[in-house]
Amino acid sequence: MKDARLSDWIATVGKVGTLPFAPGTWGSLVALIAWFLIHDWLTPHLFIVVTIIIFIVGVITSTIVEKNSSSHDPSRVVIDEWVGQWVALAYLPKTIGFGIAGFLLFRLFDIWKPWPIRKLDEIPNGWGIMLDDVGAGLFALIIIQGYLLL
Repeated sequence: MKDARLSDWIATVGKVGTLPFAPGTWGSLVALIAWFLIHDWLTPHLFIVVTIIIFIVGVITSTIVEKNSSSHDPSRVVIDEWVGQWVALAYLPKTIGFGIAGFLLFRLFDIWKPWPIRKLDEIPNGWGIMLDDVGAGLFALIIIQGYLLL
């Protein structure tokens, strides 16, 4: 029971996922704010390492929360939005414009779930919960990096 409570607290990002209306958007917003706060302290590569660690923790905790829930990918689990949002923001300069672009594009792809993101969501347990958001983050990252190359 103690593990389930701790997993719930982690997977909901300190209960951010329990906020009313659009918990995924709240989770993404908290991740965006955290990115702004720590951007200057971490090298881009260390940022990716931290994101991978959060991903692994997310797979474990979201699996536990899902098993104690009646649905696949419970809406209160927002650690996946955190990771997906950070994937979208990886290697970007710290500006409000890029932050907003990363946020909006990530939310678009996370909600829309075009192929193959939708397929990733079908993977069972925490892997599916986490991987579809990584996919949405990658779509957003590719678009923003493409813009930067132009």
